[in-house]
Amino acid sequence: MAGKLGILAGAGELPLRLIEACRAQGRPYFVLAFEGSCDPASLVGQPHEFTRFGASGSGLKILRKNGVDELVMAGGVRRPSLIALRPDWRTTRFFLKIGMRALTDFGDDRLFRAIIAELELEGFRIVGVDSILSSLVAPQGLLGRVAPDMAAESDIRAGIDAARGHGAEDLGQAVVMRGGVAVDHEDAEGTDAMLRRCAVSGKAQGGVLVKMAKPQQERRADLPAIGTQTVAGVAAAGLKGVAIEAGACLVLDRDAVIVAADRAGIFVIGVSAS
Repeated sequence: MAGKLGILAGAGELPLRLIEACRAQGRPYFVLAFEGSCDPASLVGQPHEFTRFGASGSGLKILRKNGVDELVMAGGVRRPSLIALRPDWRTTRFFLKIGMRALTDFGDDRLFRAIIAELELEGFRIVGVDSILSSLVAPQGLLGRVAPDMAAESDIRAGIDAARGHGAEDLGQAVVMRGGVAVDHEDAEGTDAMLRRCAVSGKAQGGVLVKMAKPQQERRADLPAIGTQTVAGVAAAGLKGVAIEAGACLVLDRDAVIVAADRAGIFVIGVSAS
């Protein structure tokens, strides 16, 4: 039987989905939530405590005090500046090992790999969200009634290469394509922010959002994901639809995503990285 699961919770729906899965399975769990990222109201009635990103020493003590065996990382966490980090001794030791510049110079994947390695040294087993919520993993093919036209198919093909090239540099997982050209790239602010930029500029009208796992993706952290908010952003930017990597991207509340996409007249499709 699986041991007690510790949910390292950031922003978004994923931590709540993991809680629901644990409750459905009768599995014990505990939530260690990050201040400034996870919404306190979402954890009312749940076994949890809050911690700062820079207070890893106390965070580890909290996890051990609550008998956690496995850890899963879920939800977005905004990186603090070096000044705002206010590292305790355990966090300082970690950054001395990998270099203090890692907070600003490392891409997400490199930093997550270093954090996971450190947690494993502390004796925790790290698992991926997809190992617990396999039903969220995107399938191959259309998820709704709307299909891409020939121009969109061409943008998808070009976008797969563009997104994976962007990801190989550990810069982001998504691009917006129009006419075979990447008109915007995801950065540290995320996919929603990129879509808002496109909506304001109007430069992506008739284009496509393509979101892929990085070629070197650490699957136990930061898998690409979309939800109804993504669909709304795609529609607001005037895009024809969104292509995601089948088997490597999470679709939060798939039924709601399909309904929202069909209603907006945009497509959602799972594609192969090849």
